[in-house]
Amino acid sequence: MKKLTFTQSITAAVDEELTKDPNVIVMGEDVRYWGAPLGEYTGLFKKHGERVKDTPISETAIMGSAIGAAATGLRPIAHIMFADFLGVVGDELLNQLQMRYMYGGKAKLPVTIMSYCGAGVSAAAQHSKNLYGWLMCIQGLKVVAAATPYDAKGLLKTAIREDNPVIFLQHKMLMFSPDKADIPDEEYTIPLGKAEVKREGKDVTVVAIQYMVHKALAAAEKLQKEGISIEVIDPRTITPLDKETILKSVKKTGKLAILCEEPITGSAAGEISAIVAEEAFDSLKAPIKRVCAPDTPIPFGGNLEKFWMPDDEKLIKAVKEIA
Repeated sequence: MKKLTFTQSITAAVDEELTKDPNVIVMGEDVRYWGAPLGEYTGLFKKHGERVKDTPISETAIMGSAIGAAATGLRPIAHIMFADFLGVVGDELLNQLQMRYMYGGKAKLPVTIMSYCGAGVSAAAQHSKNLYGWLMCIQGLKVVAAATPYDAKGLLKTAIREDNPVIFLQHKMLMFSPDKADIPDEEYTIPLGKAEVKREGKDVTVVAIQYMVHKALAAAEKLQKEGISIEVIDPRTITPLDKETILKSVKKTGKLAILCEEPITGSAAGEISAIVAEEAFDSLKAPIKRVCAPDTPIPFGGNLEKFWMPDDEKLIKAVKEIA
């Protein structure tokens, strides 16, 4: 075992895949010498040379090059700095990533898109978005939202080996976190589409996404002292979504709250609540609660940003209303 931070676990995963497969390449802004703004590629150019490529400041060029490289046999990791900039590559995301489907499977498209997301560091509305719900709407794109260093490494290795497009979202609060976790020395992967029950409980099911998993676990500790037991489920991947694990928990508890750092309209929380309402309605003993951000852009000021973000206290309030 070794102890790694969230960022270090990403570095380890990319390093291992570059070493294992000569077709793996990394491309993006400032990935070569700087190691990307948050340092997850630090040292990889020195070790792997020209397979770690700096690009122009053009998201369209990065994604277009990555898609072309994937279609011709490489396995690119395309670093798009912030999820907010994915709108620049709208055509690539909405149309070109469906190349494998359009060609009847004759062309593989093993593209891994890496992108920072999330609020909490006063980066304002153009550098803080979570686009879980928006990305769920892009058919053919798999969406990974890891919450722990262990999951980040295992899921990223799986994503890089996947023959279909995957976006691996990196929440900035997790990237900046100094917290470390035990990472096995031996190689491991985690399958996409398999949720994990981070904490078992019997009164209320809480589905929490990415950074919000830690807020949910903090809420669980506080609620336990008041005699309320919540079960915390981390989907780990938004697409494919492990609805079976969620439905099984809801059928046990009869109550559901979803903690998601997005404006409530169009969020992943809405899709999850719709699935439960359709497939486990008879098990519900109370209305589903979506604990999300308000339908506004993300504020810059720290006090306003804190008010905007969902957190453990807002989850506790919602759980008490249905518990």
